[in-house]
Amino acid sequence: MNVILLEDLKGVGTKGALVHVKPGYARNYLLPRKLAIPAGNRAANLFQELERQRQVQDDKRIAQARAEDTLFGSVTNADVADALARAGHAVDKHQIELADHLKQLGRYDVTVSFAAGVTATIKVWVVRA
Repeated sequence: MNVILLEDLKGVGTKGALVHVKPGYARNYLLPRKLAIPAGNRAANLFQELERQRQVQDDKRIAQARAEDTLFGSVTNADVADALARAGHAVDKHQIELADHLKQLGRYDVTVSFAAGVTATIKVWVVRA
């Protein structure tokens, strides 16, 4: 039976591929779990429409995140320590005190704790690359 895969399946094929599988495998596993659709002209059109809708949703989420200056990841203690190391300052990531990971663009005051209770406040700018 020929099917179009809706997800990547190890040992079967990649998303969007037209593959030939045993009818029982398709009928009992792939189709009920919505991992594939039966192949045919209508199925190909359905797959293209589903992909188009998914792409529109992804584009909308990306545009919304960019508009709000939200990061797709976050800036952690290790990231700050790496930036300081590139600037020539050897600071262990455990010495950097962040209340929470930095998830938005902007300027932040970050405390660095040294031995014997000595602390320093540094300014961290999170900017769009």
